[in-house]
Amino acid sequence: MAKDHYFDISAKLDMMEMKNAIVMAQKEVATRFDFKGITAEINLNEKAKTLSLSSSSDQKIDALKDIVMSKMIKRGLSVKSLEEVKTEGISGGNTKVIYRIVDTIDRDEAKQIVKAIKDAKLKVTPSIQGDEVRVSGKKIDDLQAVIALVKKLDLKAPLVFGNFK
Repeated sequence: MAKDHYFDISAKLDMMEMKNAIVMAQKEVATRFDFKGITAEINLNEKAKTLSLSSSSDQKIDALKDIVMSKMIKRGLSVKSLEEVKTEGISGGNTKVIYRIVDTIDRDEAKQIVKAIKDAKLKVTPSIQGDEVRVSGKKIDDLQAVIALVKKLDLKAPLVFGNFK
């Protein structure tokens, strides 16, 4: 009964589901009446991990963003995985917004997670392993308490709890 249990906290994003969400959003934009005859593009760059939205006005950009986010939510993806990088004007008076896809926990957030776990004074051991935080302990109840605690933290990264053993 002295066996240690553990789980990993990471911020992985299923890129296949992200592609599916983008395809569904592009289909919806193609059929919507308010986008007829207007430039409206949604482009996903997997290698650079960016998403770009371009349209004729800020209102249309907001509508595109809402469509993409609703499709992401339907696919079980976290909306926190999109971080706005820049907005720029492009040819023809159109606007382009570029989002970075967040799929890793940065060092500062990992330290914040470890600090919060240690401050809770639970009998668990958090450790940073690359872009993951591994939490180990003897009692599964303590590990479940850690999951509840970490979910309440206000972090940029979309957290995934996996490898629970």
